[in-house]
Amino acid sequence: MKFVLAAAMAVLLTGGLLHAQGGIDGTVTLTGRPLGPPPASQYGLNAGQVAASPKQLAVVYLEVPGAKKSPPAKPLLMVQSGYQFEPGVLAVQTGTQVVFPNNDSDYHNVFSFSKTKRFDLGRFRKDETPPALIFDKAGVVRLYCEIHQHMRGVILVLDTPHFAITDAEGRYRLSGLPAGTWQLKAWLDEKATIMQDVTVTPGKTLRVDFSGVRTASTR
Repeated sequence: MKFVLAAAMAVLLTGGLLHAQGGIDGTVTLTGRPLGPPPASQYGLNAGQVAASPKQLAVVYLEVPGAKKSPPAKPLLMVQSGYQFEPGVLAVQTGTQVVFPNNDSDYHNVFSFSKTKRFDLGRFRKDETPPALIFDKAGVVRLYCEIHQHMRGVILVLDTPHFAITDAEGRYRLSGLPAGTWQLKAWLDEKATIMQDVTVTPGKTLRVDFSGVRTASTR
């Protein structure tokens, strides 16, 4: 009998916790700009195919003061593949480890002069994955390859666990958000961050579009 009551109480508590969370989704109008300059023609992947620079994506995140930080236990990957960084844009929580495997047959190098994280991993081959780096300070980290000057990548380090990277059409979705009024931001680059106050309602999804005219509706 005690076990049945305890199980029922656990279900009620879990259900109440889930119901107390809300979500946000919407779109961000993207610039369409590539992250880097066009690569030289010699960096071909297959016959007649040239490595293309990835386009800028947006990172949408909710600032919740005092939110518990929970960086992943395993390192995240930012691969050099096709003479580009993959993904071109990576968002991480402070304290996250990132490794930079080389999937190309040529040497690569990963370095950054950004104030958030300065480092230089040197040159390494496909079978020489450098050690993981810990990104423990919030901010923007611009990545480069000393060998292939067209290569560009971005790591956005955030002090919140609530974030998402848009897809190529600018769509995003955040779920499991705490109820309350918070600030929602859409980061495009160092000079363009759009922000809006939002109210997360338990059990509902708020629609927020970041564009020339921003709209918000709850459903």
